Amino acid sequence: MFNRYKKEKGIESLLFLSGAVAVVALFLLCIFLFSDGILLFQHISVISFLTDTKWFPTSEPVHFGLLPLLLGSIIVTVGAVIFSVPLGIAAAIYISELADPKIAGILKPITEILAGIPSVVYGFFGLVVLVPTIQKTLGIPTGQTALTGSIMLGIMALPTIISISEDAINSVPRSIKEGSLALGSTRWQTIYKVTIPAALSGISAAVMLGIGRAIGETMTVMMVTGNSAIIPGFPSGLFAPVRTMTATIALEMGEVPQGSDHFHALFAIGSVLFITTFIINIVANYIKRRYRFEL
Repeated sequence: MFNRYKKEKGIESLLFLSGAVAVVALFLLCIFLFSDGILLFQHISVISFLTDTKWFPTSEPVHFGLLPLLLGSIIVTVGAVIFSVPLGIAAAIYISELADPKIAGILKPITEILAGIPSVVYGFFGLVVLVPTIQKTLGIPTGQTALTGSIMLGIMALPTIISISEDAINSVPRSIKEGSLALGSTRWQTIYKVTIPAALSGISAAVMLGIGRAIGETMTVMMVTGNSAIIPGFPSGLFAPVRTMTATIALEMGEVPQGSDHFHALFAIGSVLFITTFIINIVANYIKRRYRFEL
């Protein structure tokens, strides 16, 4: 009995230690990121950084304008969400509710395998296949556009959205579905009036995770969006090159002098990305609690 108690306390202590290490690591990461990013504002105002429409870090005078990078990230991410969310949820409904069990048993592992493909492979596929296809189809000067980035990010987000949404739909108790059918509802009415609302908490978490992957992706958008730091128009900006915040950090961090204003500006961009993903997580947790299904 005493040995069992010691084993349980040991496991409890190990789990607590693991959680504490994760929290401390996140705290140290925040200090590292914000301590370098905030140094930029000793020479440049926060308002100027957030509202300047130019990103010319090596010109004279320099311009550290976040706005074109922020808008580029937003337009690519919104396009990816519009592309991936309806398609992903529809695929999850088909796999969990409509597909033959043998077909579902094949499709589910395939989607999970797609989630593990490196982003550089997606980027290479987009550069070789999608970029020339969009250029020829739309008759535009270049296929490296925000639209291309949105499609590629949507494809990358699909496995996450499909897998988590499918798990959420499958977790709805069978008795609830059978009760709806017993009351005279059709199969489709049961799906969209009973099953989907009951699984909305998990589906919303899947969507938020998909958005988080889209807004934080680097390699793919760097390869297919053209990396032009200009403010995109709407809707014309979808068919023009843009540059995202993540691509800017990846492209410029390797060559920037350490300790320079340019160096601190890249850390400031990273801080904005951190805050953005933090807000997305807060919204996801709120939606998850708000729409949690209770028996």
